This record gives sequence, structure tokens and C-alpha cells, in this order.
Amino acid sequence: MLVDSHCHLDYLERDGQDLAAVVERARQAGVGQMVTICTKLSEAAQVQRIAERFPEVSCTVGVHPHEAAHEGIGDPGPLLEHARHPKVVGIGETGLDYFYEHSPREAQRRSFRAHIAAARETRLPLVVHARDADDDTVAILQEEHAKGAYPAVIHCFTAGPALASAALELGFFISLAGIVTFKKAEALRETVRGIPLDRLLVETDAPYLAPVPLRGRENEPANLVHTARALAELKGISFAALEAATTANFRRLFWKAAPPA
Repeated sequence: MLVDSHCHLDYLERDGQDLAAVVERARQAGVGQMVTICTKLSEAAQVQRIAERFPEVSCTVGVHPHEAAHEGIGDPGPLLEHARHPKVVGIGETGLDYFYEHSPREAQRRSFRAHIAAARETRLPLVVHARDADDDTVAILQEEHAKGAYPAVIHCFTAGPALASAALELGFFISLAGIVTFKKAEALRETVRGIPLDRLLVETDAPYLAPVPLRGRENEPANLVHTARALAELKGISFAALEAATTANFRRLFWKAAPPA
């Protein structure tokens, strides 16, 4: 089966989607497990309730960089508390976004480091968002890694070889979303060709970034198969091999996410 390592089921629910139907469509498409991602601590309980409803769904706890001005944290305590929940399998999403800058950069950096501290303590994977902030992202990841190792994934990877190389050197994983299928994403595809198969995950980032041939529509976990097929072709392997590799990688990284019975 495939695993959607990053989606926002709470956003789909907010948009009026029937989550039972969303999960069933994913199952029918061969997507057997999903991680729904938290972006605000104020909504962590809601995200956890969604994960509790479905054996196929796990969740994370974290504060998106867009929310750092109002919900950013300076110490890992609140994350550690939520991480005790059996369905919480990761820390984030967190990181830096200098494209929109909805929050001051210093607030983003401070919250990012607190999330890293939580990942280091819990050994749960850090889910990293990086947009137009590659240099600062790499610097913080490296500085914090020097204090003690922690697991991580660069989610919805769209950067160039420098961030990819730095992440791989730190032992991190790289997750690809529907952008890798876009016509104008050849530079991204060229970087992906050099990423080892045993470091790759796949995701939808639903409800965003629907892959070709569904681009422009609301995305959902069932659509992961289109990204996976494109990635298999890009890597020159069968769909079954890509499916097996990315699911095995997910299991290694998200060790707390038990496979559904």
C-alpha cells in the first residue's frame, strides 16, 4: 500500500468533506495509511479526534510558521504534552516561510527550534516546512543537530540540491507532493533524480497541490497514486517498487504509526 505522509484532513472537513468517504476513497485507491498534520496548538485536540476516528489515520502536533506570531512557542513543553497521545506520531509542521511572511522571521525561528527540541526528546520525526528560506533552514537544522541528533522529513520538497544535500547528510528524509508532476517543475525533478530511493516519502498535502491530471481541484489522499506513478517513472522503477520503498521508509521514520489491522 501507499502511505500519505502529510495531509490536512481537518481542512477537508472544514471544507464540507465527509471524512469517512475521503478515507474510503483513499483505501480503494490503495492508500492504506495517512498522517493528518497539525498547524495550530489550538486545534491539536481536533486533529487528534480525527485520528482517533480512523485506524488508518495518525496525526502530528505543531505550529505552522504562518502561525508563529500568535501560537509560536519558545519551549517544547506544550508539544511534549500532546506527544503522549497514542495517535501523535510526529512533531510539526514547523519551519520557516519567508515567501508569505505571515509571522515575523524571529518568531518563526524561535518556534522552529522549540519543535526541534521536542523531536530530539521524543524521537518523533520533525515535519519541516521550508519556503524561500533554505539558508536559514539549513543553518538551524545543522546547529540543532550538533546539540543532539533527531529524525526529520522535509515535507513537500520544492527546493534545490543544496537543501536536499544538507538534509540527506543529516540523515533526514524528503517527501514529495504533487508539484513533482507539474509541467514547469523540471528543476525539481532533476534534484529528485539524485535523491536515494531509501530516503523518499510521498504525500498529498491535501487539500492543496493536486497532482496532474487533477491540478486545480481540491486534493485528497486518494490522489496520491498520481504522484507515486510519476515518481516511479522519474526513478526508473516499477510502481510496486516505489510503493514498497516509500512505505518501508515511512515505517522507519514514523515508527509510532502502527499499520492498520
